[in-house]
Amino acid sequence: MPKTKAMVLFSGGLDSILAVKMLQAQKIAVTAVCFESNFYDAKKAKESAKKLDIDLKVIDIQEEMLALVKNPFSGYGKNLNPCIDCHSLMIKKAGAIAKDKGFDFVATGEVLGQRPFSQNKKALEKVKDLSGVEVLRPLSAKLLDETEIEKNKILIRGLLGRIQGRTREAQIELARKYKLKDYPMPSGGCLLTDSSFSERLGKMLEYWPECDYNDVELLKYGRVFWANHLSSKKENKKILIIVGRNKDDNEALKRLAKKGDFMVELKEINGPVTLIRLKGNLGKPDFQNLKISIPDKLNLAKINLDFCGSLSDIIKIAGELTGIYALKARGREVDIIIKKIT
Repeated sequence: MPKTKAMVLFSGGLDSILAVKMLQAQKIAVTAVCFESNFYDAKKAKESAKKLDIDLKVIDIQEEMLALVKNPFSGYGKNLNPCIDCHSLMIKKAGAIAKDKGFDFVATGEVLGQRPFSQNKKALEKVKDLSGVEVLRPLSAKLLDETEIEKNKILIRGLLGRIQGRTREAQIELARKYKLKDYPMPSGGCLLTDSSFSERLGKMLEYWPECDYNDVELLKYGRVFWANHLSSKKENKKILIIVGRNKDDNEALKRLAKKGDFMVELKEINGPVTLIRLKGNLGKPDFQNLKISIPDKLNLAKINLDFCGSLSDIIKIAGELTGIYALKARGREVDIIIKKIT
């Protein structure tokens, strides 16, 4: 007889690892699937899949995920996390792949009650309705209605779990049973649950409703400032200025820069890279290089980001911010290099 095959949504955390082990204990062949976007990646999933020696499919859903964040059908969680819609999207995609590739069912490592907004019984039913896919949740199966998967005797319900809530004692005990010693500790895998990132993203969605993947990606790197530019039509345009905090930020900003952006750096002093992004054309600056006197102390209140008069004014402000965050530049007159990305 052909072996039963399951596709498991796999984050690489302990819960999804245990879901895989519980299915494998019933001689079910498991393939893992992980989704990537601006807000979460597959790094932990790849590491855990390699340790478990299971196949892993990684699928990019960045565009669909950003559309959900902009307009979540089921609303947000505590921050800008549209968890119900996000889970529905992933399960719908996993279900389509499972059907196309001949898998018998889809499973997840979700635990009933672990997340109040998205993992209560009502939310799980809503995910089923939105995705159109029935899902087995091995860790909590005995606390949920019996699925068609179980009714069809594809697996044994009695060997599944009844774990619920936010504590992890039951999972740790189960990990001992399966002799799992090296598994990831709990951590926030989604940036949308982070209040500070959600605050930055919320401003971008307000100022730039049509923002794309690349715009959002910038918010992960550096210190974020918004300058106001009053156009000739009396429209208040928002200009994004991001100042790198370290070498990794600087490299990321250079990598993400695209046509029309301006990059600002100190000429003779190691320090931040600053990226300026604007929507629309504000003309050309009056200069390519610039000398700026940098204050000897950090005092952001003295930097006026409101109603900058021209692109040259915005670049001067970006240059001052660049110098302020380079300790060796404080209290000195420094040379600034300005480069437009073409």
